[in-house]
Amino acid sequence: MHHVQLIYSSQPFGFDEAILNGILLDARRCNNRDGITGALVCRRDIYLQLLEGPDAEVQSAFNRIIRDDRHVNIQKLLCRPVTDRLFAAWDMFHDPAQSFHWTGEQISEGVLDNANEDDVLNVFIELAYRLDEK
Repeated sequence: MHHVQLIYSSQPFGFDEAILNGILLDARRCNNRDGITGALVCRRDIYLQLLEGPDAEVQSAFNRIIRDDRHVNIQKLLCRPVTDRLFAAWDMFHDPAQSFHWTGEQISEGVLDNANEDDVLNVFIELAYRLDEK
């Protein structure tokens, strides 16, 4: 079976705990059903999410996200074939972005427009590494 990792960014539309919890609940339910794992890094100004799993299911999940009005300015940043998952044990790991290495100012100035795939992937590699250390 062909597996992929897809990373996208978006901006929250009306960010609060209830909306975030709803997104996480939906993601975990659908991902568990579809064999998708991943992580969501979020802050008031940005969602950065990695989805990994079977290609068709990941693409379907991304299409659902595109239609979800809790996100705006959705940008696919990376989609690549993989053999190993970074978050194999997590339907959707939630990182409240304490460790996020871009400031709100950098995000609003478009740092992600100029980030390369390695920059974006490294956010999740570092997160997975810290999870493994716990």
